[in-house]
Amino acid sequence: MAGLRDALPLLLGAKTAKALAGALGIETVSDLLRHYPRRYAERGELTDIAGLELGEHATVLARIEKISKRRMKSRNGTILDMVITDGRRRLACAFFNQAWREKELAPGKTGLFAGKVTAFRDTLQLANPEYELLEPEREAAAVDNFLAEIIPVYPAAQGMPTWSIAKCVRQVLDVLEIGDDPVPDDLRTRHQLIGLERALRGIHRPEDWAHLESSRHRLKWDEAMAVQLIFAQRRHSAVSRPAKPSPHTDGGILDAFDKQLPFELTAGQRAIGEEVAADLSSEHPMNRLLQGEVGSGKTVVALRAMLQTVDSGRQAAMLAPTEVLAAQHARSLREMLGALGMAGELGAAENATRVTLLTGSMGAKERKKALLDTVSGEAGIVVGTHALIQDTVQFHDLGLAVVDEQHRFGVEQRDALRSRGADSTSPHVLVMTATPIPRTVAMTVYGDLETSALREMPVGRSPIKTTVVPVTEKPAWFDRAWERVREEVSKGHQAYVVCPRIGDEPPSDKSDKRPPLAVLDVAPDLANGPLSGVKVAALHGRMPADEKDAVMRAFGAGQIDVLVATTVVEVGVNVPNATAMVILDADRFGVSQLHQLRGRVGRGSVPGLCLLVTEALDGTSTRERLAAVESTTDGFELSRLDLELRREGDILGAAQSGKRSGLKLLSLLRDEDVITEARAQAQEIVVGDPALTDHPGLAQMVTDVVDLERAEFLEKS
Repeated sequence: MAGLRDALPLLLGAKTAKALAGALGIETVSDLLRHYPRRYAERGELTDIAGLELGEHATVLARIEKISKRRMKSRNGTILDMVITDGRRRLACAFFNQAWREKELAPGKTGLFAGKVTAFRDTLQLANPEYELLEPEREAAAVDNFLAEIIPVYPAAQGMPTWSIAKCVRQVLDVLEIGDDPVPDDLRTRHQLIGLERALRGIHRPEDWAHLESSRHRLKWDEAMAVQLIFAQRRHSAVSRPAKPSPHTDGGILDAFDKQLPFELTAGQRAIGEEVAADLSSEHPMNRLLQGEVGSGKTVVALRAMLQTVDSGRQAAMLAPTEVLAAQHARSLREMLGALGMAGELGAAENATRVTLLTGSMGAKERKKALLDTVSGEAGIVVGTHALIQDTVQFHDLGLAVVDEQHRFGVEQRDALRSRGADSTSPHVLVMTATPIPRTVAMTVYGDLETSALREMPVGRSPIKTTVVPVTEKPAWFDRAWERVREEVSKGHQAYVVCPRIGDEPPSDKSDKRPPLAVLDVAPDLANGPLSGVKVAALHGRMPADEKDAVMRAFGAGQIDVLVATTVVEVGVNVPNATAMVILDADRFGVSQLHQLRGRVGRGSVPGLCLLVTEALDGTSTRERLAAVESTTDGFELSRLDLELRREGDILGAAQSGKRSGLKLLSLLRDEDVITEARAQAQEIVVGDPALTDHPGLAQMVTDVVDLERAEFLEKS
């Protein structure tokens, strides 16, 4: 018999276990059984070929349409060309020096074909694919091999095709014995859940489609429950900690700031401001997520909260993910405050405070002064990067921490902030993000935070036109992109060119795709080529802080026409005269990141232009993503489209967290009812049993399903 924590070598043999570990990182019975099928097919039902992605390892169930043999031109050998079809689209396959396969790969036959998706003459193909034919004369054996009429198709890898994974799963299921179910009987009855062992068998070898559906429901519920238990514990812990209240003070600096505002607050800013003000007045720490579009006015909401804190005699800290953004925030806050932010300077208002910038790369003298202002309380507002939460930085009395772009900070950093309050209290925490988040994602990724959303845009924002530039199909469009940049510059405007890489580091992409374009290569190429005569400058995160600041100041002052940069300009950079942005290798960025980047243009009175340059081929999921960005500038709509286009688990998976995650079935769009149900149940359990002492099975399920150090990857995703 085998349990979930058993290693695989004794069950599958050393050779097979080593192959699974090397190809897919699967080492235990649990790893294997939680490597769920990506999809299922019925005999005679072919896979939709549309949407395959260049570079992915794909498995398709398709029919052979034609096959032919030809000689290689460059060297002695043969190529066997095969075309497979799903009835609507075709996919090319090529076998090199394997002419003998022609005898078994006859037109009309159906099979599973697996391999890496490559491009040949701008057409997608599988090179030397592995395959398993479903031949009529072997129908009985095929039915046995592929689990009656339901065929599971697993996420596979080179050398470990889906049918090999299915064989391993069958071997393990034949000897599986889980023992006690981690979910108590009363909970299973209440939520109509089948047992875990039956669910694991049903997800891999379902008796019928109803068994498969009940298995998926149980395993989704486990994933949702594991995450919500963690967040229920975090919320319980947060409420248990004390915080110093910072109630509104009549006639203070906040009131003075409101009187001098040159614009009307939007209805959303006023409503959320009232929520935040009430939170700050509480004796328990605020933990609130403020989300809103680029330019929706989150900074004003945050500044008003910081001023309410200063009015109570306490300090506020604002953390930014980069030094460029920290410096930008400090300048922006000082400009908005005017005389109210000039404490100790000539012309300061009577009740003024001081805004101090503190970053890791400041000079010794400047840093010493900033540290002194912080520890003495002379600085009511301290702005910086993660350097603010290092042990060497001491606050006089930190009452509020504002974290900009939460996804750039890990859970340890956020918890470090919460421990910086005076007298064993926790500061209030306001988290901001310009990436709109669907409700289910907020419940699952930011489940320990109350959520507020700014949906209105302030008056005066200009529209942004976004266009995909497919250079593989339309190379002339690439030249036209630089002509458009020159046209904008000739009108007295400015432009950004964004690259995925700096250029002084080895490429992170180990595949056979070309390296991403780099700032240090593109900037001189443009200055000496299509943008000659235009003032071009480079900006990236590894430049010294004073150089970065000087470049941004020069760009803001109009002394630079075109800024070639990495994503350091993604958030917080405000240059109203910048009207155009060209994003090179746009397919290397996510939907939300592309939306954030283009928010840097159209910030003045002139409409913005964003060009998404890509070599991705038409029909791939990458081009679908870019088309989604092209189709709308509504960030909340894009966030839903982004989720629909991502593969299962990406939003909470290892690709974003750097850690393995068991969250593989839960769909944050389609399973809102499961997430909501699990959230309510988790809250009920944790109120009566905060440490899950009386629920050892659930405590173990959290570890088994989420496999992380107290939800660290959720905080970082």
